[in-house]
Amino acid sequence: MNSAASMPHDTARQHVSGSARYVDDIPTPQGTLHLAFGLSPIAAGGLTSVELSAVRAFDGVRLVLEAKDLPFTNDVSPSMHDEPLLAATTIHYAGQPIFLVVADSHHTARKAARFAKIEIDETPPILTIEQALKAESRFEDGPRIYSKGDSERALPKALNHLNGSLNVGGQEHFYLEGQAALAIPGDQGDMVVHSSTQHPTEIQHKVSEALNISQHAVRVEVRRMGGGFGGKESQGNALAVACALAAMITGKPCKMRYDRDDDFIITGKRHDCRVDYQVGFDPLGRVEALEFIHYFRCGWAQDLSLPVADRAMLHADNAYDLPHVKITSHRLKTNTQSATAFRGFGGPQGMIGIERVMDHIAHELNLDPAHVRQVNYYPEMSTHAEVRAPATTPYKMEVTDFILGDMTHSLLESSDYLTRKSEVARWNADNLLLKRGIAFSPVKFGISFTLTHLNQAGALVQIYMDGSVLINHGGTEMGQGLFQKVSQVAARSLGVTQSSIRPSATDTSKVPNTSATAASSGTDLNGMAIQAACKTLRSRLQHHLADAYDCPADSILFEAGQVVGPNFNLSWAGVVKSAYEARISLSATGFYKTPDIEWDRIKGEGRPFLYFAYGASVTEVVIDTLTGENRILRCDILHDCGTSLNPALDIGQIEGGFVQGAGWLTTEELVWDDRGQLKTHAPSTYKIPACSDRPEAFNVSLWQGANPEQTIYRSKAVGEPPFMHGISAYLALSNAISTCGVHYPDLQAPATTEEVFNAIKRAQGRAI
Repeated sequence: MNSAASMPHDTARQHVSGSARYVDDIPTPQGTLHLAFGLSPIAAGGLTSVELSAVRAFDGVRLVLEAKDLPFTNDVSPSMHDEPLLAATTIHYAGQPIFLVVADSHHTARKAARFAKIEIDETPPILTIEQALKAESRFEDGPRIYSKGDSERALPKALNHLNGSLNVGGQEHFYLEGQAALAIPGDQGDMVVHSSTQHPTEIQHKVSEALNISQHAVRVEVRRMGGGFGGKESQGNALAVACALAAMITGKPCKMRYDRDDDFIITGKRHDCRVDYQVGFDPLGRVEALEFIHYFRCGWAQDLSLPVADRAMLHADNAYDLPHVKITSHRLKTNTQSATAFRGFGGPQGMIGIERVMDHIAHELNLDPAHVRQVNYYPEMSTHAEVRAPATTPYKMEVTDFILGDMTHSLLESSDYLTRKSEVARWNADNLLLKRGIAFSPVKFGISFTLTHLNQAGALVQIYMDGSVLINHGGTEMGQGLFQKVSQVAARSLGVTQSSIRPSATDTSKVPNTSATAASSGTDLNGMAIQAACKTLRSRLQHHLADAYDCPADSILFEAGQVVGPNFNLSWAGVVKSAYEARISLSATGFYKTPDIEWDRIKGEGRPFLYFAYGASVTEVVIDTLTGENRILRCDILHDCGTSLNPALDIGQIEGGFVQGAGWLTTEELVWDDRGQLKTHAPSTYKIPACSDRPEAFNVSLWQGANPEQTIYRSKAVGEPPFMHGISAYLALSNAISTCGVHYPDLQAPATTEEVFNAIKRAQGRAI
């Protein structure tokens, strides 16, 4: 079995036919109760009175809980125990849960919650970066700083200087399946939880903590999610804990799902931020010194904000060898939803900062932005001389696998970049109202969890007497094709047909102590764990046959459902049956931990990543200078997946990543009013990219090259890196706007229609 075959998603037919079962589709036992939160309408203040008698009296309501009613821990935080399930005395954001309604139906629970009478002593909320800085409202005592060289000395010596500021908006996850959970009580206080989560083990831990029972008494199962994007790494904790608590108290199954508006209002988003920069550079565009200041708006609770902001710092260099650089990061506490994980986990925010700098330099020197980027690249992997030490990142990690020089040359040639650039210039000279823009951007993205101990995975592989194989691992399926890829790994490792392999739902009772399916590491970690288990089983079968046929074990081959030795040719099913009758164990576990990584986040030094995934994109756009309306015309992407395990799935991830990244930087705008109310809380007010927003010409190719690191069959992760290709769409808009005037357009993100229009005025020197 070839693990690199382009095969469809293992449940693609169920997806398109509507038969794929999600948490809300699971048949529930008779008497199942339904839950809804009562939410705060105020962003900040003291909770003075909660009158719930009308809620309790509402027909169909079975139970109403406040913070004072919770029997055990009132906490659903993934990190610092600063996130109560229900507000007790203080309100931190508009949308914070204050009480919990348990009723006969979902509709009844939501309707009853509206009858609460809540009094809050409202205080002025801290909403903006400026307000948080003034109030010293932050999650660390001061800013975190990573540096390389001496930027303070080098910056004044540079011949050319620029400074600027880029506001980068947040982003709603907008997974197709909203947050959902179902808890079913069992014997002796046990609890089974079905949750739409990327992190079953964290759900297990939080439920165990909330019910004051051992972790082995909580089983969490996840068959699939309808999208996650990081929004289901920690945000599902509240639903699962609420359901488990209600199930424990009532003795009945309890279910909860957020309506889309509630999902928007309650859950965290991508961190928005501001990136300030000062850069010194030579006449060729080479950066000589650079200083960044990141201001991250983290929301009311810490959640995963520190590692997110850390990763933004780790990607502030992107593809560029910066001799003198200083990155300062502020993590600010505000009275808004607690910002959380989102595809890229801070990497996009860090990366767009340096891409803005490169763009600004090119505009100042009137040079091709693609050229400026290339002269600042890290040295190519193939050009490292033995006498020269490898270049290092701002966090002192050696870059020994850089391939973007060759990739860039290939993409610029295949996309006909120079010819099209000339055609765009001619178009713009001939057209007053519609202007085109074209831009190139690279991606260098580190792969591994920055919290080192999370880089581990377990697996369980079971062979049945008919030769069928059931695999289980700690990864979760959220539509990205993880189960299909890992099934292909199992088939290749055992030498059986793909039809022999079936992945089972992720289950904490089968594989314990799992990490979240995040950091693009799902296949890297779980694929290696599955391979380890399969190797154990294959070795047992080889030694069984070696004894039976008097031949060396390593001479026995498994391929395409056949087992071949020097003097025999047997079917896979026959060998399995023979091994069972000989009392050979047909079940094995596997384990993998990522090697060679170490990271000290306090010092900002080490090797946080096993390797880098690379990519490059060229995007062309057109804008209407009278309205700011715009459209992506074409996108060409060349992406590095190493030796791809499944090219079809990888290309799908790349296409989806680009569209989602372009949405973040163009159409998706989150708006809060001055009282902290989220005004964009539905599809009617928040615009994700539609099918019509994708490029009319969309060309995606995979770079042909194996991962130099010993990953699963030399593949590379593909979940998060393609998201950053969306930056080229933002840069192309800026390029189009720059033709409207002599000034740098200073385009902010998201580059909505209004922002494009305003940037045109700035380029013309008519800022409004």
